[in-house]
Amino acid sequence: QVQFVESGGGLVQPGGSLRLSCAVSRTIFSLATMGWYRQAPGKERELVADITIGDSTNYADAVKGRFTISRDNTKNTVYLQMNSLRPEDTALYYCNAQLTSMIFGTTEYWGQGIQVTVSS
Repeated sequence: QVQFVESGGGLVQPGGSLRLSCAVSRTIFSLATMGWYRQAPGKERELVADITIGDSTNYADAVKGRFTISRDNTKNTVYLQMNSLRPEDTALYYCNAQLTSMIFGTTEYWGQGIQVTVSS
């Protein structure tokens, strides 16, 4: 069982900032593309951003220019810096670790989720 430790969510006013953190075991982190997904009530889970072990990043169009994903390999932690938050960013945010191998294909692990609410 892979353990995730997610933190940093909460309530923030529109225009504010939050930073999400997600720590996972070194064994997984060192091999995985790490990502953040979110799911708003009544909507499907969607990719917010991800980052490869080579630090290549990918962002959803809705967050480009506002969110920044990064990883600290010394702490086995991935971060999501969220600036200029909007009410539509309100969702349950999930940390994701994706491992890909020639033999086993792709395996995904998920954190338990952390709530982000943007409201005045």
